[in-house]
Amino acid sequence: MASPVTGAGSFVSTLPKYEELKKAAANPAQKEEMGQQAFLTLFTTQLQNQDPLDPVKNEAFVAQLAQFSQLEATTKMADSMSSMASSMQSDRLLAGTSLIGKKVATPNGSAELLEGSNIAGVVSAPNGADKVALEVYDSLGRKVFTQTLGRQAPGDIQVKWEGYNDKGERMPPGRYKVQATVSSFGKVTQVPISTPATVRSVTFNGTTNEMMVEVEGGGSVPLSQIKRVDG
Repeated sequence: MASPVTGAGSFVSTLPKYEELKKAAANPAQKEEMGQQAFLTLFTTQLQNQDPLDPVKNEAFVAQLAQFSQLEATTKMADSMSSMASSMQSDRLLAGTSLIGKKVATPNGSAELLEGSNIAGVVSAPNGADKVALEVYDSLGRKVFTQTLGRQAPGDIQVKWEGYNDKGERMPPGRYKVQATVSSFGKVTQVPISTPATVRSVTFNGTTNEMMVEVEGGGSVPLSQIKRVDG
């Protein structure tokens, strides 16, 4: 029968291998090796080389392998979630490309005035308004038109600029910006007005995790802020 000293020495000789495999578990490049095969290798090696008169307690060993198994499961879950997120991003981007070339209502207040046409928009007033003031500016930032609307019920307020300045003169075609100010209970607030614009491109913003829509005339808005899509 092998002496206790010989058996203990054999077990000690396996410690470098055990430590090596433990380090491999902490190395992301070797994480796939620390699975079921690593468990069997370490476990059988320990059993073969332990001192029969003083068996090594396996509680700590099993606990360590449980951590390895948990790490492996967590890594696989993280990889799966990353793959799912990437797939969802691609699907959203593909769906967003269907908007390119279409007219959408965006809350930037900028719109193109065409020959003989007007600019329509929507002002959101969920609490209603005692008064709504509209202002129109040309591409140089000059105010060309003002209009005041009376009391408005809660909800979306449909507004329209016919394309004339305060003197009743027809304004030339081009890009104009419409702004709205809502007065309610003595409080005056500038609110966004949704105006039509043509979509030029769609991109994904990784920082905010949102689809961004770029429209003609410059500017990008989150897809979630698009109020209406026209064919």
